[in-house]
Amino acid sequence: MAKRKPDEPPKGAPAWQSTFADLMNLLLCFFVMLFSMSSIDAQKFELLAASFNQTFSIFSAGATAIGDGVLISMGVSQLNELDDYINSTGRDAEGETIPEDLESANEVMEEAKLKESEELAEKIEEAVKEKNLDKEIDIEFTAQYVQLTLNGALLFDSGSVVIKEEALPLMNQLGIILQRFSEGNIEIEGHTDNVPMSGAKYSNNDELSSGRALSVFYYLEENTTLDMSRVKHSGRGEYAPIADNSTEEGRARNRRVEIKVYNTLSSYE
Repeated sequence: MAKRKPDEPPKGAPAWQSTFADLMNLLLCFFVMLFSMSSIDAQKFELLAASFNQTFSIFSAGATAIGDGVLISMGVSQLNELDDYINSTGRDAEGETIPEDLESANEVMEEAKLKESEELAEKIEEAVKEKNLDKEIDIEFTAQYVQLTLNGALLFDSGSVVIKEEALPLMNQLGIILQRFSEGNIEIEGHTDNVPMSGAKYSNNDELSSGRALSVFYYLEENTTLDMSRVKHSGRGEYAPIADNSTEEGRARNRRVEIKVYNTLSSYE
């Protein structure tokens, strides 16, 4: 019987050696990549270190406190607010200088907000004068809002949150003005003097100021087409005086209602 010819061994290196060689090559490339990523430009590092040392006086003696609870020690960074510290020096998180146009961006935005508030204040002031309400309503503005201030004595009796009958025409005209010019949010704030409440429905000035702001809110809700989801109300009590509470004149000025009409660029929500 003829014998089977034995199979010839495959030529070249065993298959496992090719697989092993490929694996070694991949590992080599991986570690070379890691090394290249971890290499440090000595010159840039020295410049960055010098900048930190001059600005914060850190890296000397191993550890230096920059702020409460903020340390660099043993080469481990605990600066959770590092970006804030670096940005305050005109540099970004990588230590690079922030371009001047970015530094001035906030200033440009503030100027735009202020300009819009000024234009809005002029329109409201003109409308107030047309309706002969300039003696009853004071107008001021900031970069965020235009503020209309009404003396509390015009709207409410002492210790009361019910809008007086003779103040209703004023409130009606005020509602028309707000409908015409309010494109942003509106906030109604009630304010009082620091005289303690006694013998009244409300036990303290906080409750009284909140009740008065809410009364104005309800009136606008019932008598205007304002989107009330954009109208807020709050009571500030005696805590934001605009005059001296030691005099009757000052206390009268502090008893007031402020309506803040925020411009469309405002960050207020």
